[in-house]
Amino acid sequence: MDVTHNQLLAFAVYEIRQLLAHHLGSDDTPDPAVKAAAHLAYALHNQADAILQGRTFDPQQAIESLSAVDRMLATNFQARLLQSVSRDA
Repeated sequence: MDVTHNQLLAFAVYEIRQLLAHHLGSDDTPDPAVKAAAHLAYALHNQADAILQGRTFDPQQAIESLSAVDRMLATNFQARLLQSVSRDA
């Protein structure tokens, strides 16, 4: 079986979402990084699932999901993504 880079990374995001699910919306999570990781993985798990099932997704919708996490948790995932991909351009 051939596994693509995208499938491997999608699997990781999907599994991380499962592992951190109990930290979503939880105010008893002592580490804000754990809460942010949980919300980041949750924001992208539908896209990860689409890749694992051989489907595509709208990247702009995924970026909007990152923006929602940023607003909720005062993070900067969207800006960091855009900065990361602009270095490669």
